Amino acid sequence: MSSTNAIEVFIPMSQRNTNGLPGMTTADLKSTAEGAVLSFHNVCYRVKVKSGFLFNRKTVEKEILSNINGIMKPGLNAILGPTGGGKSSLLDVLAARKDPHGLSGDVLINGAPRPSNFKCNSGYVVQDDVVMGTLTVRENLQFSAALRLPTTMTNREKNERINKVIQELGLDKVADSKVGTQFIRGVSGGERKRTSIGMELITDPSILFLDEPTTGLDSSTANAVLLLLKRMSKQGRTIIFSIHQPRYSIFKLFDSLTLLASGRLMFHGPAQEALGYFSSAGYHCEPYNNPADFFLDVINGDSSAVVLNREEDHDVKETKEPAMGDKPLIEKLAEFYVNSSFYSETKAELDQLSQGQKKKSVAFKEIAYATSFCHQLKWISRRSFKNLLGNPQASIAQIIVTVILGLVIGAIFFGLKHDRTGIQNRAGVLFFLTTNQCFSSVSAVELFVVEKKLFIHEYISGYYRVSSYFFGKLLSDLLPMRMLPSIIFTCIIYFMLGLKPTVEAFFIMMFSLMMVAYSASSMALAIAAGQSVVSVATLLMTISFVFMMIFSGLLVNLKTIAAWLSWLQYFSIPRYGYTALQHNEFLGQDFCPGLNVTANSTCSDFVICSGEDYLTSQGIDVSPWGLWRNHVALACMIVIFLTIAYLKLLFLKKYS
Repeated sequence: MSSTNAIEVFIPMSQRNTNGLPGMTTADLKSTAEGAVLSFHNVCYRVKVKSGFLFNRKTVEKEILSNINGIMKPGLNAILGPTGGGKSSLLDVLAARKDPHGLSGDVLINGAPRPSNFKCNSGYVVQDDVVMGTLTVRENLQFSAALRLPTTMTNREKNERINKVIQELGLDKVADSKVGTQFIRGVSGGERKRTSIGMELITDPSILFLDEPTTGLDSSTANAVLLLLKRMSKQGRTIIFSIHQPRYSIFKLFDSLTLLASGRLMFHGPAQEALGYFSSAGYHCEPYNNPADFFLDVINGDSSAVVLNREEDHDVKETKEPAMGDKPLIEKLAEFYVNSSFYSETKAELDQLSQGQKKKSVAFKEIAYATSFCHQLKWISRRSFKNLLGNPQASIAQIIVTVILGLVIGAIFFGLKHDRTGIQNRAGVLFFLTTNQCFSSVSAVELFVVEKKLFIHEYISGYYRVSSYFFGKLLSDLLPMRMLPSIIFTCIIYFMLGLKPTVEAFFIMMFSLMMVAYSASSMALAIAAGQSVVSVATLLMTISFVFMMIFSGLLVNLKTIAAWLSWLQYFSIPRYGYTALQHNEFLGQDFCPGLNVTANSTCSDFVICSGEDYLTSQGIDVSPWGLWRNHVALACMIVIFLTIAYLKLLFLKKYS
């Protein structure tokens, strides 16, 4: 039964058309000649992998793709193969998203090298849907349109493009619904996948790549997604995708099929002729067996459904072999394809396309951006701020915890006295505030780690520059979320504890806590940038702060530390914050009220009666510079750590 008839069963007569696809009219269809023809010539890809253990480790070159040739025309072009067969690698090579080191061969568009901005002009839908879950479907599409469409387009034209994509993808009913996160219930899996596709369709690309578009979807939803892609391919788009295990109704939609195994080409040609090809090779598909499953069974050499039509054909005869025996079978199938008419026809067409083409592909040049730095900064900041407001579990919860903690600490140290206990309690609460600012900043590691996949995908696709993303995240997320807890803590604790009653001291304490928070958060970003696992970055941050806490000045008198270790105190963020808070609070305070103690009295040699005495005993400079040099040191650390974080993002490996 043909794919047309299978689809028509479920479609009312009024909605049918000559192509049998729902929602399509004859006017919607364009000539396939308008689409782009992608051809790949002698593509080979090798990577260096390390093998062995400890001192016996050796670097070995592994071949991922071996001499792959083919043509992808307007329509549905499927890349099928077993796990580890190289289908995702081939897809990334064609989309210019694979590391060019170890890559050879040519990829042409309509017989010409790919343009330098090919990654920006083509669409690429990754396997894991990388869309901002706290935003609505429309807001995600607006972000893509604002950064990927040229500034010459008016806002009205961009909105028309967005509405057209929403209508084309059937997202009208959920256009203003949030996509959804692990905390927020959002749209369905199929609607989320269509949103990811919509993000790429904003630029109206002639070529659309999709990596495993049916992953995580049930069979019915997967079928709906492929019907959508089929409809788009009928409009002249060249759609290229890898797929793992399609059901029969999905397989019938394929126009072209590329079978890969162990980096070798098993078949490349019209999908509906693949069964006949394998039949000529001696492999016959049983009735009611899914062709896609049958092909994988043949390649793996372990199918009970395979019936040999020609027992005498020993070159391709299937043998029930273990894993080591699969390699000869794959080589025989690859050789059979090279000697087939499909290969010769493809080769002739490839030679015709590449005639007179001597220039190398330039698809790996610098990305060309459609918008300016300031425009990108505005939209990234806007999206990040919306994400912050739309994720109350992270933003509001942090504020609530800060308020509760401030009230608890205020109650414990309530009404500090001006005696020896007042000195101890002041030192203790100031130390707690400093270390709390450090450890609460550990959450900043998530700023870049959680969105790493989103950042890499959007950067490669030409949404924005690294600098725009970096400063946008700082302005919209880091600055407000580190400033607010410092303000709340100061306002609650300062008056409950009865600290130095001067306006200047109040604001210096608030500023000191902010500087500590920003320094610790900058360090978190420097450690976390480029990391893929939050727990690893968090562990490194915690260990660092524990060592810094030892050199803060409370747990040990810094003057008593051995000279060969004392230099570590200059790398301690808590030390600078704690010293600044002590200088601000103790200077000018009297802790022996009613006693007339002079500087030369015997009492002063044994009893600390003034703030200056306490600061001197701790080795703290009581001059005005003794306060502000701590802020200068923290500011330098902020600049250094943010620079490291930016450079790590800039040189992050952005190819697969």
